[in-house]
Amino acid sequence: MMKQRPEILSPVGDMERLDAALLYGADAVYLAGKRFGMRLAPANFDEDELALAVQKAHAAGVRVHVTVNVLPRAADLPDLPAYFAYLQDIGVDALILADLGAMALARQYAPNVQQHVSTQMGVVNHETARVLYEMGAKRVVLARELSIEEVAEICAKAPKGLEIECFVHGAMCMGFSGRCMLSTYLTGRDSNHGECAQSCRWKYRIIEEKRPDALYGVEQDETGTFFFNAKDLNMIEHVAQLADIGVASFKIEGRAKAPYYVAVTTNAYRQAVEGYVASGCSPDYRPEPWLCEELNTISHRPYSTGFYFGHPDQHTASNSYIRSWQVAAIVQDWQNGELLLQQRNRFCVGDTLTVLPPLEKPFTITVTSMRNEEGESIETAPHPQMAVYLPFDRPLPTGTVIRRQS
Repeated sequence: MMKQRPEILSPVGDMERLDAALLYGADAVYLAGKRFGMRLAPANFDEDELALAVQKAHAAGVRVHVTVNVLPRAADLPDLPAYFAYLQDIGVDALILADLGAMALARQYAPNVQQHVSTQMGVVNHETARVLYEMGAKRVVLARELSIEEVAEICAKAPKGLEIECFVHGAMCMGFSGRCMLSTYLTGRDSNHGECAQSCRWKYRIIEEKRPDALYGVEQDETGTFFFNAKDLNMIEHVAQLADIGVASFKIEGRAKAPYYVAVTTNAYRQAVEGYVASGCSPDYRPEPWLCEELNTISHRPYSTGFYFGHPDQHTASNSYIRSWQVAAIVQDWQNGELLLQQRNRFCVGDTLTVLPPLEKPFTITVTSMRNEEGESIETAPHPQMAVYLPFDRPLPTGTVIRRQS
């Protein structure tokens, strides 16, 4: 029996990220309005932008899930009914919810929109999944602290009409399924209300009570570890195992990440899933090495497989990101044997650039010549968002990323 093709669910923080997700193969996107989402750092979408985002996504055959997954205080409740009704009116496909009261209001004011239970609710067993299904949930996003065996058990024992969604890539949290008070304690920014300051990523030192003038570094060695800072999750090599046990949706974390991150991660996991399907959904399928290597080209912390395979080596002794590539330009058009590019970072004649075509393997090109908008030959493209014309023998889709190694 053929296994179900897993959905690729991509993070979207603004319209440019939405365009990247649509171009590079997302089946669905998740995004937020200006309120009620667990990430207020991205630009997010006002009501008009939400309506436009739904139109663009649906035109591309892509579903839209809107996060309403803060833990709402009483002061938030009066505004939820009208918001839910608006989201239903514009055709949103699903609401991602983390609160039982919000679920009840959504059933009343947006009855035609699917309810997906956020990882913030911390679902770790099939009985909780069953109860949520009976309350109207179509999908649960499992807690990130589960092993693959525990996920398999939930998939096997949950109601047949309930979909299971799991994170496959992105930042991990030192709180349980995102429920953390560290940011609130240290900055007054409520991490459960969308305002997380990522205090777990800060560099800490400790003070010994009897030596108040001495600061001691917190170092990782054979006897200790960095206290809070987690590695990033990367499950690209294990998509077959997750699909084989019945995970319906592969969720990529990162609504606050750059459009380049959205493009690369969506592209990599899309092609990994396509390879899995082409293999006849073999549980032994492994992605081609270049797909795994693609995920090293984005800004990231050291990778791990999180909690999926036993107690994780989860902590990293640095709050720094690994950054070895940058976007050089974005394709705008192709005419008369030339690509029209919008510059994003400086590049020069003689540079080797890598083209990331949607749903294809990247390839390199060498810049032999280029000209500016006035038609003048130039040796370098130094100005942000300047128009650059580059000789090229075929068209590329608008939005295609061209990058260079830093």
